Amino acid sequence: MALAFYNTMTRRKETFVPLTPGHVGMYVCGPTVYDSAHVGNARPVVVFDALYRLLKRLYPSVTYVRNITDVDDKINARAREANEPIAALTARTAKAFHDDMAALNALPPDIEPRATEHIDKMIEMIVELLAKNHAYEADGHVLFSVPSMPDYGMLSHRSQEEMIAGARVEIAPYKRDAADFVLWKPSSDDLPGWDSPWGRGRPGWHIECSAMSRTYLGVTFDIHGGGQDLVFPHHENENAQSVCCHGQPFARTWLHNGYLLVEGEKMAKSAGNFFTVRELLDQAPGEAIRLALLSAHYHQPFDWTAEGLRQAKVALDRLYLALRATADIEPAAGGEAPIEVLAALEDDLNTPLAIAHLHELAGRLNKAKTDAEKARWKAALLSGGELLGVLRQDVEAWFRGSPRGSAGLSDDAIQSLVDRRLAARQARDFAEADRLRAELADNGVLLEDGAGVTRWRRG
Repeated sequence: MALAFYNTMTRRKETFVPLTPGHVGMYVCGPTVYDSAHVGNARPVVVFDALYRLLKRLYPSVTYVRNITDVDDKINARAREANEPIAALTARTAKAFHDDMAALNALPPDIEPRATEHIDKMIEMIVELLAKNHAYEADGHVLFSVPSMPDYGMLSHRSQEEMIAGARVEIAPYKRDAADFVLWKPSSDDLPGWDSPWGRGRPGWHIECSAMSRTYLGVTFDIHGGGQDLVFPHHENENAQSVCCHGQPFARTWLHNGYLLVEGEKMAKSAGNFFTVRELLDQAPGEAIRLALLSAHYHQPFDWTAEGLRQAKVALDRLYLALRATADIEPAAGGEAPIEVLAALEDDLNTPLAIAHLHELAGRLNKAKTDAEKARWKAALLSGGELLGVLRQDVEAWFRGSPRGSAGLSDDAIQSLVDRRLAARQARDFAEADRLRAELADNGVLLEDGAGVTRWRRG
């Protein structure tokens, strides 16, 4: 079927046709690097990684750009609180972000620009906006003039009153209009700053992404993605300043993942339901976290629950068990993506349906009678898993792995108990064999007795 997405701008599902045949340009807003990534930050990374994998399967060339915001007032405040140099804070936090997202099987973007390395590009855009009377200088600031764009609000579909309330804008005395937003602001000596035509200062948040996307994808590009929380004001303002600067459309398709709740409540440290990715990796494998995040349609709100994570781990166990049962079978050559998995993803990235099809493929693999059938369905299962970014581990490593920081028996201790149980069975001491099985079960280890071999896995 034809690739189609729900476009936030038009509020309808549309057939996707890239601007340049055979090539897709995609920009996704990345992290502001001042703190550990939480599960809400992880959702867009995983969602747009699944999209990236799909686009790479469908098109010869894809350029995926995801920025790092390393100049921001939140960064300044955190560095001051921690008495840590800003460069050290952003470097440390960016590395932690990369490590955490890699643990979720997220591929790195093709280009990962940092805001601090593109200040000159931002200044260029601001100069252009001033020249076209879409911006003005006031009290050391440069501001975008919202009234200069008659159709401002076209992305978020809000009235000006709603937008002002939603943005909680500062009604500063130097603003001509309450909705006007900052493109450049002055920096005191204790804050990061760069020389500009308007004095030493730093960019506003919105101009950063407009300048970086233009640098790497051009004036108009195919897909702009991010979380629903970015539709307004960030993406609305990005769109406004880019369209007004160039006189051409900005992103042709806007994709936004829905809000994330935790156990039915808004995630907040004060509510005790705030989970970083690093904390979750101490509870479950990264693939289980990934599958849980893909278990709901990206456009819908998502409720993160402990039970949902447990079910994702159980679901992956089932898929890996099908692969373990055919460990001696080489997957068929070709590696074509299963048509049903591909069709689900082509229909507005329907990952829940794609996951359901993975389980159907595992069922066919389990029921296959001949080696040729097994090779065919094993290849299909692995190829479908690759599209979703799962089933990437060695089978035995999956079953023997345990969450980081988890207590319990080591691999060597487990194998010792398994060997002792095997010896007890050979000596026909079935009571001791049963006791050892129970001891292993009490430690979360399940046994699978086969012909002449016993395999184990952590439950």
